[in-house]
Amino acid sequence: MKFKFYIEYDGTNFSGWQKQKNAKTIQGTLIEAIENVLSENDKKDEFIDFQGSGRTDSGVHAIEQVAHLECKTKLSPSQIRQKVNDKLPHSINISKVEKADDRFHARHSAKSRQYVYKLSKKRNPFQRKFVWTIKDNLNILDMQEAAKSLIGKKDFISFSDKPSKEKSTIVVIESVTIEESDEMVLISIKASHFLWKMVRRIVGVLVEIGKGTLDTNFIDIAIEEHIPEVSAYSAPSMGLFLQKVEY
Repeated sequence: MKFKFYIEYDGTNFSGWQKQKNAKTIQGTLIEAIENVLSENDKKDEFIDFQGSGRTDSGVHAIEQVAHLECKTKLSPSQIRQKVNDKLPHSINISKVEKADDRFHARHSAKSRQYVYKLSKKRNPFQRKFVWTIKDNLNILDMQEAAKSLIGKKDFISFSDKPSKEKSTIVVIESVTIEESDEMVLISIKASHFLWKMVRRIVGVLVEIGKGTLDTNFIDIAIEEHIPEVSAYSAPSMGLFLQKVEY
């Protein structure tokens, strides 16, 4: 059987999503909890596979990560959700589990992903793990104008980390929105997929444009040319959230 998981997590104390041998990760913690539940339930229950829609980096959070579980069990979706949640730390929560089609794959079936980055305009001790506090005044109009250059099917090699010849750096960005309130600036980016550290580098560049330290046409130049120096503008991980995965 195959199940679809909707997961939310605080990634502060985890080394990203992907399971690793010598590090605590979101996927690894979930797999351990799932295997424990299946082994305790029935000797005939069998864990087969557990995959997410994408790999969030170390310290990155998720409002809604999607994953699929392939296993042999008679447990219902609601039973799986309750029993696995009971074995998870408070920083990870399964909000919903439902049966999935055998052909469903959390990563390959996804049509788009959306991330949101949270910037705080003032210090907040209760939100420090989940925002990037910016002391400078940001020109939101300049940021919004520059963000238009991100839209479309383009080569984002300048915004990726450790690009290889075997992996394409072409990404289709569907939308970028920048919204400002009295205390926060939210940058939301929706795309077909994302390269490693791509969102954080885009946010970092937009912030520098908002500060006035980079010209509004910098993104156009970075897309036209390979500029490794873009890595110096990477935003910290704590303000980044995987917000939505669409199928």
